[in-house]
Amino acid sequence: MSLTDLLCRGAKPRAGRWKLSDGGGLQLWVQPNGTRFWHLAYRYQGAQKQLSLGPYPAVSLADARERRETARKLLREDIDPGGAKKKEKEDRNLPGDTFKEVAFEYVEKHRREGRASATLIKKEWLLDFAYPTLGSKRVSEIRPIDVLRVLQEPESRGCYETARRLKSTIGAVCRYAIATARAEMDPTSALRGALTTPTVKPRAAITEPKKFGGLLRAIDSFDGQPTTQAGLKLIAILFPRPGELRTAEWDEFDFETNIWTIPAPKTKMRREHKIYLPPQALDVLETLRPITGHRRLVFPGFLSADKPISENTLNGALRRLGYGQDEMTSHGFRASASTLLNESGKWSADAIERQLAHVESNNVRRAYARGTHWDERVRMMIWWADYLDQLRSTAIVSKLRKVSQR
Repeated sequence: MSLTDLLCRGAKPRAGRWKLSDGGGLQLWVQPNGTRFWHLAYRYQGAQKQLSLGPYPAVSLADARERRETARKLLREDIDPGGAKKKEKEDRNLPGDTFKEVAFEYVEKHRREGRASATLIKKEWLLDFAYPTLGSKRVSEIRPIDVLRVLQEPESRGCYETARRLKSTIGAVCRYAIATARAEMDPTSALRGALTTPTVKPRAAITEPKKFGGLLRAIDSFDGQPTTQAGLKLIAILFPRPGELRTAEWDEFDFETNIWTIPAPKTKMRREHKIYLPPQALDVLETLRPITGHRRLVFPGFLSADKPISENTLNGALRRLGYGQDEMTSHGFRASASTLLNESGKWSADAIERQLAHVESNNVRRAYARGTHWDERVRMMIWWADYLDQLRSTAIVSKLRKVSQR
């Protein structure tokens, strides 16, 4: 029975690949992931062959039939349609066939979308592992075993998380190739369970109130760069992601409304995020004005004022204060705030999650929970800054008591 557009559009994915036939060798193959491709089955010089005619619906039923007739005309002239297509492609020297070419396009797409530079650097770093083996291969010809050989190199060195992220990145490039009609399958989908699962280690963070108070006291006594000390104070009060703090610009701060607006391109979730500035945060910023207020960046680098401080600056300061990487990290201030705010019992989990700029993992709940809980978050940030002052004072009193008891 001949196909119709209605049948083609209604073809649902199954556990395995399956096909619909239109006659004359024309077939619509439906992949388990829902993508659909036209193929032409034919015989040439006694051998059974198959010719890809493109993805549906980018290539319509009418277009596929026209391409079938063109291929059959070549067969009547004793010309292999598949060979003719390959030669035409080589003659035109079409770009974008190889994994490296498609990967470059994929990274550039993310760059145009405003992805963070750190994210782009990580993608390029991971792809460098794949280029020696996969770079010159056409994406459509890459097999699961080819990808596995690439992944086994970092895995053999015990870099299980790197291997996992590399698999994900290679898969993303291959799916981009599918979307742009240069491949028909993602070879990484067949590697589920093939890699060693890395042990997830949460970032180190101090979540006990008394110890956190001691950390605040240590930050107050920091004798390094004043901008670094200010950065530690602000990350404790506002608990943004470290990258958002490092790249903060003065024009992001509205001192009339006391709001820091982090632009969407700088946030992990690519959504604008607002943070209320309690008085303690404003005081810290005021101490920075004479130092960096005449520049674009709040925390300019030490070697170049046009670049922010490095991602290791705050962690390095914590090490100087005596806190090892297994005790506290700059990212750990978020976990500290989350834990202590939740344990206080004063604030809703939704408000805390919005302040952390987290996205609800439950799709149904996310669809309905669209509020920002702003009023509660303002009260919470004021309470949190006052609470830190209380923890700091408690640490002082505790220290004085120990001295007096000696």
